[in-house]
Amino acid sequence: MPSNDARTLLQTAVPTAVAGAVAVAVSAGVAGGKGAIGALVATLVVVLFMGIGLVVLQRTARSLPQLFQAMGLMLYTTQLLLLFVFVAAFKDTTMFNPKAFAITLVALTLVWIGAQTRAHMKAKILYVEPESDNAEKPKNTGSKS
Repeated sequence: MPSNDARTLLQTAVPTAVAGAVAVAVSAGVAGGKGAIGALVATLVVVLFMGIGLVVLQRTARSLPQLFQAMGLMLYTTQLLLLFVFVAAFKDTTMFNPKAFAITLVALTLVWIGAQTRAHMKAKILYVEPESDNAEKPKNTGSKS
């Protein structure tokens, strides 16, 4: 993974994990042990889904840059739909508090998107390929009058 990609992943996963730890503590205080488990599961789901999505999107940008925007839209739509499926699938669970799970899932998704936006805006990504030293320089064929 190139350094820019790893840096972006780090700059998005760390704030999400920190927010997840806060969510686990708050959920434990509000809903007890089952709330903490729900928040922990939601944290793992968000970091896993969004992390995989970011890696896929970065690989697509490198190999098929013409599909980057369409792939990004499709990927984020798919991720949000899968997160809604998770909320729907676990709404009646007794393993953990589903309300803490759902609230944490939504909050951490927003944290991830915000952190990813910030990381992308701070990244110094070249949008024009710089000339290399060994490339042929254009010859000046114009005449001076």
